[in-house]
Order: sequence, then C-alpha cells, then structure tokens
Amino acid sequence: MRIGLQIPDFEWPGSPQNIGAKLIDIAKTADQVGFYSLWVMDHFFHDENPEGFMLEGYSTISYLAAVTHRIKIGVLVSGNIYHHPGILIKTVTTLDVLSGGRAYFGIGNGWYEREARGLGLAFPPAAERSKRLEETLQIAKQMWRGDTSPYRGEYYQLEEPINSPPPLSKPHPPILIGGRGEKRTLLLVAKYANASNFYFGSLVRNTPERQERYRNNAEQMQRKLDVLQKHCQTVGRPYAEIERTVLCTISLVPDGMSAPDIVEACHALAELGFQHVILNMPNVHEIEPLEIIGQEVIPQVASRLAKG
Repeated sequence: MRIGLQIPDFEWPGSPQNIGAKLIDIAKTADQVGFYSLWVMDHFFHDENPEGFMLEGYSTISYLAAVTHRIKIGVLVSGNIYHHPGILIKTVTTLDVLSGGRAYFGIGNGWYEREARGLGLAFPPAAERSKRLEETLQIAKQMWRGDTSPYRGEYYQLEEPINSPPPLSKPHPPILIGGRGEKRTLLLVAKYANASNFYFGSLVRNTPERQERYRNNAEQMQRKLDVLQKHCQTVGRPYAEIERTVLCTISLVPDGMSAPDIVEACHALAELGFQHVILNMPNVHEIEPLEIIGQEVIPQVASRLAKG
C-alpha cells in the first residue's frame, strides 16, 4: 500500500509570514521519510471557513515540486469549472516536465458554489458540470497523444491544441478523478481515468459516535468500489488497471490516534480494496507526526500487506 499526504490547511502559529518556509519543511520531510505522494487542494476559499487561509493550488504544488526529489505530486483535485481545459492540460504538463515526471492529474467536477460565485466564476448545474468534465478528459487524452487537430465539443472548442514539450510521464501523467457520484463520475473513472479518489473522512474512532461514522463510511466506500467495478465491466475495462485511492483525516495526538491505530486502519482500507491512502492531519505543521508515520507506519503497512 502507498501512503500519501495532503496539506489542506495553511493556518498555523506564525502564518502567514512563515507559510512558505513551513511548507518547504513539510514537503522535504514527507519526501525524505517515504511518503509516496504529496497533494494540495484546488480551492480559493477554505471549504470549512471561507475566510481562512487558502493558497492557489498549482502555484503551491509547483513551489513544493522544486524542493522535493522523489515524491509524486498533484492537486487533489482540480475543480474543472475553474480552469479552461487547454490551459489546465498545459499547466499539468509543465508541472510534470519540471518535476521530472512526478505529476498526477487530479480532476473533478468542482462543487464549492460559494467560492465560484464569490470570485465571479460560473457554476453550472451538476449535469452540465459532468459533461464539461468529460470534455476536459477527452481534451487531455488528445493533447497528451500529440493530436493537434481541432477539438469540437459542446462546451469547449480548441482550434490547435499544441502541447510541446510533452509530459515526461508515459504515456501521460496519471489521470485521477475525484468524486463519488455513481451514475456519472464513476462511469467517467471507468472510461478515462488511471486512478479514482474517494473521501473517507476521519479515521479516529475514540467515541461510539465516531465508531458508527467510521463503520458507515466503510460501508459506503465498499459500495462505491463495487459500482466502479461494474462500470468497468460495462465499458470493457479491467478494474485492476485503476488505482484506488482514498483521502482520510487522522489525528496523531495523545487523545486521537497512535501509529499502530493508523497501521490497522490502512490494513482495513486495503481489505476494502484501496491501494493508496492519502492522509491529512490538523497538526502537520509540527513535522513530528510526519516523522512518526515515516518510521512507524509506512514500513509496517508495506510489510504487513506484503505478507498477505
């Protein structure tokens, strides 16, 4: 199993003055201790507190790419309605080239209406957002195979989609679609994606209420994976080709979780069918939690799952 890290918050003691330096510290530590991937969100307003600190995603992940060497990088996930497809594919390609072929292309419909309208962006109905996402995926495939012929879609038209230099990742940066919509989004995963992502929620189970929520989330995740597998059968795609990733919140503190708790949770997620667990945590800026995961979780998860 692979273990990734998402940085969802940028508000900690000393910020905003120390945000740049602290992000470098977080990214370098994650790179050194063995995390497989590093992610930031594609938001302009914080999703829990709209006036909280939030950085633009592609500027931030490019900044972190420059100070890391091994770790995969990406935006979890790009809100499709925030970007023109041709420019977005060029941006991801640039990130892949400059990082030495380490980029994922995370993409989803976009859901945060307040930030879209707040910054003057259109927020179409869900069905249109899904259609727009499919066109973006088609454009990505076309540009990454070097096809410069015009693209004529219902929503997007590209006269000459040149993309030079091409990405270093072959055949292209892995396309990761985030979302849990069973009729539209998971069908797009089956048709176009190399990876899927679901949001599990908190792995902390220290109260009866949280234990019940964990159980419900696990049941929902199993259902989503079953639906994705059926979509793969429908489109004639091997389910095993799709990397199944899941985003989880942990709390590596005395009254939250221990390293063995996280190992056990990762094993349970692997039994559900996930191959890549992406963690976020409220105290990531303290750095020590990252070191503990590198020393006590990542090796144990790899060893335990390798044994069966």
